[in-house]
Amino acid sequence: MAKASILVVDDDEIILNSLCEFLGIEGYNAVAAGTAAQARQRLKEQSFALVLSDVNLPDGDGFELLDLLRESYPGTVMILITGYGTIESAVEAIKKGAYDYLTKPIVDDDLVVSVERAIRQHSLMSENQQLRRQIENKYSLHNFISQDYQMARIMELVEAVADSRTTVLMTGPSGSGKSLLARTIHYRSPRADKPFVEVSCGALPETLLESELFGHVKGSFTGAVGDKEGKFLAADGGTIFLDEISSASPAMQTKLLRVLQERQFEPVGSNKTINVDTRVLLATNRNLEDEVRAGRFREDLFYRINVVTIHLPPLVERAGDVPLLAEHFLKQFCRSHNRPKTGISEEAMQCLQYFTWPGNVRQLENVIERAVLLGKGPRIEKQDLTPAVLHHCQSAQDDKFGPQTLKKALEGPERAILRAALEKNQWNRQETAKALDINRTTLYKKMKRYGLEDEAPRMGY
Repeated sequence: MAKASILVVDDDEIILNSLCEFLGIEGYNAVAAGTAAQARQRLKEQSFALVLSDVNLPDGDGFELLDLLRESYPGTVMILITGYGTIESAVEAIKKGAYDYLTKPIVDDDLVVSVERAIRQHSLMSENQQLRRQIENKYSLHNFISQDYQMARIMELVEAVADSRTTVLMTGPSGSGKSLLARTIHYRSPRADKPFVEVSCGALPETLLESELFGHVKGSFTGAVGDKEGKFLAADGGTIFLDEISSASPAMQTKLLRVLQERQFEPVGSNKTINVDTRVLLATNRNLEDEVRAGRFREDLFYRINVVTIHLPPLVERAGDVPLLAEHFLKQFCRSHNRPKTGISEEAMQCLQYFTWPGNVRQLENVIERAVLLGKGPRIEKQDLTPAVLHHCQSAQDDKFGPQTLKKALEGPERAILRAALEKNQWNRQETAKALDINRTTLYKKMKRYGLEDEAPRMGY
């Protein structure tokens, strides 16, 4: 079986045939081209891991093919060959992106080594491209599992700001998905191929946080045995995500304000100013306006970071998303843990919907993973859920017909009936009202009351 496909380009027929024969003996699939035009045609017809080309061709040169590869076939590696090798031409070839530069007459051992290394380089490039595609798919907007109108509006906002360099502040309770949203913004931006660096400001004391963000020089403090690059510099050209920004001290807030305004800073213990092109995304689970009023957060910094604010609602406000998320996590963990489960029982799903989820989506994810690992049956049953979920579920069922009013108790079933009727009639209000035997005005009021009027546009009707 051929190791890889190699395109060999040379106008000397003897050299061309001997190179193809030699590479074939070594196990490669070698394809010949005598001109630059033939090489371009071969590249259109099939994929190659490597192009081995003479610099001088009758209708062009190898450098033109190198430019073509960089522009149209970035996954293909190139080795240039010439009979008139000079240091200058070799340097030019490497600068333009050639993997190696060989001179005639070619020594067999040198060719084998060079080709093997170039093929390994191609494999690494292919692997990196595959990993990047996996990352981009992981952090695509499609991974936000929701049918809630609030999340639909958030996705629209992400689409609007992703390709800019504006600062984005994300608010919402812990576990609601702020970190995932930050990565999504990054991987949908022009900076997607640059670093994404995440820093939890609340996890480090002030002295260590300053060094972590801005770096330090040797001897700047006890334990600084060498120079250290900070996270802002590590994220140069890319994105830095500062989580728990509300926990930053007043002194740190001052330094952050300068970085945001001027895009420059000095490492700890240094007078050298460093300029960076880093997009800043921030998140907090506190109300920063309250923090400003209490004097714990700088007002000027608040207005500087409050350019675009995205609020992620708690899961309890998106109760309709619980079944969708639960089924998604079930498939994910069945696959990753190799534990086949056919689904979630109706009784278990009701318990999941009754729960208030103080830990939000992250807590739901953990509950489903635990149930997948510990559940004995073919599907997740009520007894497979955590004690906290079970206790709350029992309390909710005990109170279902307790001191609440009849009107309150009927709200849930009424909303479900309305939504089912709307879906059956493709969200046509006149047909739905007729099917339910109520007038359109009553239907509209009830849709507004239960937040259903915003769902029709998002559902595509």
